[in-house]
Amino acid sequence: MNKRTAFAPAAVGALWMSLAACLIGVLSLLVRNVSSDLHPFEIAFFRNIGQLILMLPWVLVAGISVLKTQRTWAHVRRSSFGICAMLTWFWVVTKMPIAEATAISFSAPLFTVAGAALFLRENVGVRRWVATIIGFCGVLLIIRPGFQTIDMPRLLALMAAALIAGSMLSNKSLTRTETPNTMVVWMGVYMSLFSVGPAVMVWSWPSSGEIWFWLGFMGVVATVAHLALNRGFRAADASFIAPFGYVQIPFVAAAGFWTYGELPDVWTWIGSTIIVGSGIYIARREAQLAKAYRAANAAMVVEKL
Repeated sequence: MNKRTAFAPAAVGALWMSLAACLIGVLSLLVRNVSSDLHPFEIAFFRNIGQLILMLPWVLVAGISVLKTQRTWAHVRRSSFGICAMLTWFWVVTKMPIAEATAISFSAPLFTVAGAALFLRENVGVRRWVATIIGFCGVLLIIRPGFQTIDMPRLLALMAAALIAGSMLSNKSLTRTETPNTMVVWMGVYMSLFSVGPAVMVWSWPSSGEIWFWLGFMGVVATVAHLALNRGFRAADASFIAPFGYVQIPFVAAAGFWTYGELPDVWTWIGSTIIVGSGIYIARREAQLAKAYRAANAAMVVEKL
């Protein structure tokens, strides 16, 4: 196998992940745009129902078997974290600079490491704990407690990151027994159902055809982002492509400046750099440990033959 052939899957995976990251950034900008007419909770409902409608033809083609599961409550738990994270995040991006909010949201992998140790009883080594602590120092540089007022949007941005981590941990638990197709379908169903109540409490019909267009476009963007994400992980190792998700930070910063004139301060950039560095190290370290675990299991199998 030549170098060109070996590099191709990694390059394809990186491109898919970069596309997904940019599309997720676009989704945040669309939420900000539509929020002038609709409450964030209602926007979340239209985003979820739009994606579910787009998924239905695929379910019909794939067959009813994709709905089979023996872990209904695990899917409910995962979707509960997901909808709480979405409702919180959609509110946050309407109240603070998008680039700053995005940088804080990337602390989710740091919460995931802590949650894996506390709730999944995973063995987290000293190096990953140190990287996690350094990453949280990056978050503190962005919100700067004691030097500026920590207002509600910043606190909720951090809360959204913790909720995203909860969804990640639930997802990690489900992957042990469930197929990716089953997980995607049930998440779409439950998050659509869970978003109905909050939307009804603040309901008002979109005031124009333009708003309806942006709501529909939001569903398309979200669906394509998930497809790109899945294709990225299918094309290359997760440890390689995951860091390309951080492309979202400079993309959103540029888009936020172009659209709303929001320019992140130097502390946001420094904190973002620390968070990104910690996230990349944790992803690489977890990949090394997974590789060592697979090698040890393979050796045990050989010994038994």
